[in-house]
Amino acid sequence: MGVLRWRSLLDGQIAQHSSQRIEKLDAEVLTAMRLGAYQLFFLDRIPERVAVHESVELVKGSRKRSAVPFANAVLRKLAKAALEKRDVASATRPENLAGLSQASAHPLWLVERWAQQFGRAATEQICEYDQNIPEAAIRMASPAIETELAQENIVLAPGRLLRSARRVKSGNITQTRAFRNRLVSIQDEASQLTALLVGHAPAILDCCAAPGGKARILADENPDAAIVAVELYPHRARLLRKLVPGSNVQVMTADILRLPVGQLFERVLADVPCSGTGTLARNPEIKWRLKSDDLLDLQSRQLAILRSATAHLAPGGRLVYSTCSLEPEENSAVVEKALADDPALQVIDCREELERLQNHGVLATEALEPLTMGPYLRTIPGVHPSDGFFAAVLAKR
Repeated sequence: MGVLRWRSLLDGQIAQHSSQRIEKLDAEVLTAMRLGAYQLFFLDRIPERVAVHESVELVKGSRKRSAVPFANAVLRKLAKAALEKRDVASATRPENLAGLSQASAHPLWLVERWAQQFGRAATEQICEYDQNIPEAAIRMASPAIETELAQENIVLAPGRLLRSARRVKSGNITQTRAFRNRLVSIQDEASQLTALLVGHAPAILDCCAAPGGKARILADENPDAAIVAVELYPHRARLLRKLVPGSNVQVMTADILRLPVGQLFERVLADVPCSGTGTLARNPEIKWRLKSDDLLDLQSRQLAILRSATAHLAPGGRLVYSTCSLEPEENSAVVEKALADDPALQVIDCREELERLQNHGVLATEALEPLTMGPYLRTIPGVHPSDGFFAAVLAKR
């Protein structure tokens, strides 16, 4: 995870001490040197000789023996550089966006678009949040489980967005009995909040339901409702079925674009596949894989899912469209295209649903304005104590 977070910065260090261009190196050799460089520059408890030796052994093990002398020489140079300047991540405030991109190991094209959308200060907060291990937030099936977790040496803190959420301060939550029995789930607070926006209804459709965290919340909040949770891939549908064992949830393996269901639903959740740029602290590999051209491809898929979802929305019903992306192409632009296509749809200000949750004592914060951007829910990593999520509430006239 450290290598993935700091890859561009590590590559810069390797490039400074390499006689060959980074682009020309075999992937196995470059990966081994990145691992060594990360240990040398960022980890204090691994001796220099061990970091160098183990990375060279990885090169040998990958059957790249001809590259062993080269890798050994570069790693020794890196070890010397690390002794001279242990902290390669600059502690000073970068003068421009290019400097911020370099110092925080984020692609410049992402940093530039965030600065245009959120401003320089928020962009710095996003980049800082992404480069640190985020706290694990959990949702419990009942408050009584907290006592049981304490007996297993799990130290919890209150949620910062939701009163029902908890944050794990210490201990391994995945080794507890409650986690094994699916009485506790790890889920970011903004993700939990998105599901809670759906509200209550006798019939609910979850369009892209796996892995199932939001479907579980819908089931817990609506124990008497008939819930249909749709997932395209069979193996993910099986995992979803384990997470939502309640009899009121029907898990369906199907394509939401061709859903074999004729009924209409009073509430629909369309938590669509997206770039995931709001979750880079947990998934840092995304920033090296994603290209700007990918956003429009994602938008076309997201718009198709939203159109299909609205076709299953009953008149007078409400639909929550959500992503864990920071990019407007996947968020407001999709909503605006859907509104232009269907005059029966209208945007409902998210503050209505947030006020409902606040009145029921669900929210841990009294200030709602920071959670919204126009009529939409908008959480920003570092600015808010959560991953980056977007949600829009739509109603059918």
